[in-house]
Formats: sequence, structure tokens, C-alpha cells
Amino acid sequence: MCVDSVESAAASEKGGAQRIELCSDLAEGGVTPSAGLIAMTRKRVKIPLHVLIRPRAGDFLYSADEFEVMKRDIVLAKQLGANGVVVGILDRDGNVDVPRTGELVALAQPLPVTFSRAFDLGRDQFAALEDVISAGADRILTSGGAATAEAGSGTLARLVQAAAGRVGIIAAGGIREHNVDQILRTGVSEIHASLRQAVPSGMRFHKEEIALAAIPGTEYRNFAVTPESVAALLAAAAKSDG
Repeated sequence: MCVDSVESAAASEKGGAQRIELCSDLAEGGVTPSAGLIAMTRKRVKIPLHVLIRPRAGDFLYSADEFEVMKRDIVLAKQLGANGVVVGILDRDGNVDVPRTGELVALAQPLPVTFSRAFDLGRDQFAALEDVISAGADRILTSGGAATAEAGSGTLARLVQAAAGRVGIIAAGGIREHNVDQILRTGVSEIHASLRQAVPSGMRFHKEEIALAAIPGTEYRNFAVTPESVAALLAAAAKSDG
């Protein structure tokens, strides 16, 4: 489960999730969570906790300073009890930045490293597969280069075959109860979902004339995971023949 709050992490564990990917600002695709969020999530959940290392939203071409931030964040995540990290770096031509990825993998040791959905923004997913393997990452998070895992299921199946066990392929992108069977039939052994849903704010007072969020009115709406949504997805997955 991909979450951006302590509450959603705890709900995911209660619902039966086997691992947490912790981020901040999922509305922007996720960025590195704060030290406080990592520490509190580690305190609340017992299942493995993997931390996203992404210094900003947007593309995955990073400056020298941003790369240094990523390295410092990996060290901090290890100190705070993370069980793994998630990274993704491309070069300006849309290829995996193998030297930098390898440097982050080495820094993260002995923790496992997942290459993020930067993989899906690359020029060629099969060339990227070989690059990620050569950089030493343990898993790849991907929708098969499509908008959703369902749309990219054909490519996902081919990636699983091409990986041949050399790296794990985690399906991601719009996975729900109604399509999880199709996704698992690609041969992936792991699925990644967020399952966030809008929940009303607990505030009684609303000052609607001032909009601090990008979408006016969303100051009084939060997004969270429920144990029931996680359990329902897992139940659907358990029924799959994939």
C-alpha cells in the first residue's frame, strides 16, 4: 500500500497489507516524507516500511543538489528504521541514469531498493529493465508504461518474462477489486495500490472565501485509506487464478 499519513499506514496494516510505501503529497505523485512522518509511521506499524526518495514532484531529471538531497534522505530513512527505499532517476534522454541509480543502491545497502514509476516515463521499458538490473535494484514499480496497470497488462506480462526472476516486477496504477485478477494473470507476484478515498474534515468552522489549496474547497477534505478497502482488494486478489 502506498500511503501519505500515519493513519493510512495503520489502516493498511489492519486491512492485511504486507508492506507500506510511505510518501508525502500523493496528489502530486508522491515526494519524500518528513523525518517526523517516517518516525511516527515506524512507531505505529510492524510490517515492512519502504520510504519514497523523491526530492520534488515533476520529472525525474535531478540536479546535483537534488541528488545530494536524495542521498541524505536515504541515510536518514535508514536511521529512522525504514526497511527499504524507492528511488527513480532518468537522464535527459529518457533512459535510466544507471551510474546515479547504482550509487543510491550502494548507499541504501543492506536495504532493498525499488525503482519507482519513473520507469514508466522512460523511452523504452525493456531497455530500462536491463538498466535497472545492472544498477542493482531489487524491484521495479510499473504499470507497463501505460496510464494504468490494466491498460499496460500486456507489457507487464512481457516484462515479467524478460525479467526472468532477475528483478521483481510490482504492478502499479489503478489496481482495484474489479481488475486485480487481470493484473495478477500477467505473472506479477506483487501489486501496489493507494486506495485513497475522500473523507470530510473534522473542522466545524469553514472559511470558504480563502482558498489555500490548488482546488478551492479542498482545505476541508482529506484523503485516507480504510482497512475495509485493503481487505476487499486482498480478498479479490486471493480469488485470482493468476
